[in-house]
Amino acid sequence: MAGSGPFALDAMHPAVAAWFRASLGEPTRAQALGWPPVARGESTLLLAPTGSGKTLAAFLAAIDRLVRPAPAAAGTRVLYVSPLKALAVDVERNLRAPLGGIAA
Repeated sequence: MAGSGPFALDAMHPAVAAWFRASLGEPTRAQALGWPPVARGESTLLLAPTGSGKTLAAFLAAIDRLVRPAPAAAGTRVLYVSPLKALAVDVERNLRAPLGGIAA
């Protein structure tokens, strides 16, 4: 996931990048700037206004890791903190929808 802007998508698994481009077009600034440090395994805090794509940025980075072949000892860890009020919508929009679209 090196680079920023639309090029950040180029480093993602082709199925993940294709789903994103077909569903959403180009990444937001928060996504383009957030994906590279996440891909490097750095602890990353995305601070941006509501609606800027922060949640999808986090979930999509995790999904990208899950769809790639990985060594047996490797794993993916994601810590997602959300207000309980927003949790159901966040999971549906930013986890279930991408998983279904990428699988298709």
